[in-house]
Amino acid sequence: FTKLWKPCCKKGSTNSTGKDNAEKKAGTPHPPVEAAIELFKKALMDGADGKTLCVGKAPGRVNLIGEHVDYNNGFVMPIAINRVTAMVGMKEKDEKGKFKLAVPDYKNPGGPPKVVEFTSEEFFTNDGNPTWHHYVRGVAALLKKEGKSIPPFRAAIVGDVPQGGGLSSSASLEVATATFLEQLCGFTMEKVEKAKLCQQVEHEWCHVPCGIMDQFASVFGKEKAALLIDCKSNKHKEVPMTDPEVSVLIVNSRVKHALVDGAYKKRKDTCDSSAKKLGVESLREIDSETLKAKAKAAGLTELELQRATHVVTEIERTEKAAKALEANDYKLMGKLMNESHASLKDLYEVSCKELDLLVATAQGCSGVYGARMTGAGFGGSIVVLVETACVKKVHTIIDETYTEQTGNMASFLNSPASEGAVGSKTEL
Repeated sequence: FTKLWKPCCKKGSTNSTGKDNAEKKAGTPHPPVEAAIELFKKALMDGADGKTLCVGKAPGRVNLIGEHVDYNNGFVMPIAINRVTAMVGMKEKDEKGKFKLAVPDYKNPGGPPKVVEFTSEEFFTNDGNPTWHHYVRGVAALLKKEGKSIPPFRAAIVGDVPQGGGLSSSASLEVATATFLEQLCGFTMEKVEKAKLCQQVEHEWCHVPCGIMDQFASVFGKEKAALLIDCKSNKHKEVPMTDPEVSVLIVNSRVKHALVDGAYKKRKDTCDSSAKKLGVESLREIDSETLKAKAKAAGLTELELQRATHVVTEIERTEKAAKALEANDYKLMGKLMNESHASLKDLYEVSCKELDLLVATAQGCSGVYGARMTGAGFGGSIVVLVETACVKKVHTIIDETYTEQTGNMASFLNSPASEGAVGSKTEL
């Protein structure tokens, strides 16, 4: 349900955030909210009960550092990005009516939207075959299981978080759904509980054994701040990112990854077996020196040691990175990002040739402090910490090099740290 990005830098401009900032200052809705309202009018207005729409919107995220450690109870440091999923809708007239969901057909722009309908039994039943609407249905089903009354509703969904780009389009949809249902049904969830419920949807409805980071960042996102999240305690600290001379540039390789193909789960299982052999609850409980000293006696295989070494050193890097960012020490922050990518590539083996090319190209550009793959890997995006004055130049170099060497076109987004999920109501 998500679209590909437009390049953030065109001839004569530096990035695409100007329009977003202007809209925010004017107090107008985020574009996906407006698009979702129009989609509702087009696809779901016939037979609708009333003129008030409930709205839930939630952002994607980019992780600055701390990759594949959230499911090891480690520290991560994402920001919410200025790309969101919006869900708008209203209750059905008939309490025994059907659930109706509408999304654009992005494969056929300008064509009719896709509308799916479910009986109550169908909507709340997990059939074990994940598709996009399982993220919506899973949230509703788990809320119902907790005792919430979820009436039949009709809703339109539009997002501009790139699917498969490593920027958590799925968490964005889950959190947008939960936020929409808060507005629709009149309850309010504790923020941590909202993130945990959406994470549970990934586990039970979508077969992805992810950690808490993606949903947490979508719920708690803060303008002009990264979030240092302790994935063991589910507590976080805001790390200011207010320097206008430093930007976060996200580059999408346009190579899509699928997290349900087993590669993600295999790595989590290896981490769990390593922790068990080391006699700790999770790899968060051990530091790199202790790991080296105990690995042989604990009977870790070569692969287990390799994976555990990434996790343990990545947790240490993330804590150092938060301190560096607080101190505006961008050289150290960049160095830690570069080290993170090398570890993900060589020890955790979740990179690919396209990501490595993008990272190497970015790291070779003047004005770049550091670059690394971000997200689960196997494709997706990289994140670059760069001097704001150099964004356009770096964009051009990466764009030309990537196209020349792969024949593919990368996509770019220059995103500031943005706000988390927001619910509201609006009149048609």
